[in-house]
Amino acid sequence: MTTPRTALLQTSGRPGEVEHNLGLLDDAVARAASAGARLLTVPELFLTGYAIGKRMPDLAEPADGPSAQAVARTAARHGVAICYGYPERDGELIYNSAQLIDPNGERLLNYRKAHLYGAFEERWFTPGHPPVAQVELPALDGLRVGVMICYDVEFPEYVRAHALAGTDLLLVPTAQMHPFQFVAESLVPVRAFENQLYIAYVNRCGREGGLDFVGRSCLAGPDGIARARAGQGTELVMADVDAAFLAASREANPYLRDRRPALYTALS
Repeated sequence: MTTPRTALLQTSGRPGEVEHNLGLLDDAVARAASAGARLLTVPELFLTGYAIGKRMPDLAEPADGPSAQAVARTAARHGVAICYGYPERDGELIYNSAQLIDPNGERLLNYRKAHLYGAFEERWFTPGHPPVAQVELPALDGLRVGVMICYDVEFPEYVRAHALAGTDLLLVPTAQMHPFQFVAESLVPVRAFENQLYIAYVNRCGREGGLDFVGRSCLAGPDGIARARAGQGTELVMADVDAAFLAASREANPYLRDRRPALYTALS
């Protein structure tokens, strides 16, 4: 088995400047491709910015809108899959979404955030009601890739649902702010360990609209160890997703096999 390389772009771009952020994405994908990466993930609401207030409805686009087409061209130009966060417009509704594009520019998966965080998100977004969102990604040698967004990963049942459905690599575009850096530093690696999968947790950084994003993006492995870890500023980090190590780790840590679902019926 090979070990496909995954890239994480930690940045907040320029809030409200979609064209500029598309340019940042193109540059990051080019750098990731030159380092051998097959997949790049960027933060929650990367295209528009997070704390943009009343501009959110105006900047929201359909899943197949102009920005999606621009991202698809970037993916195809560099031969790298891209997972990016954006505000999705569907009629009168707006969702906090993340879309996965394959290296040929084809749209593979569009996910709508299920667990909205705080009054800001509840004001502007409609919660999604998705089943487990996952797809086999040939660019990563057929690994099963799942997607959720930020606050979603803090719900253990939701991550466990991915594990039970066979997700190998969980992509989590994020906008995690102070004082919750322990989520990136501690909770995410534990989630990866207890569910025996890789998690790419890709955060915003710096100050935006009165919010202080903590950075600390990571690619955590099934042993609970971060293979890559960003600091608090803009940074492109990369690490390999080792399918052979994942299989061995699952054999040695049989959490999923040792479950007793009859004891947990109260969860549903």
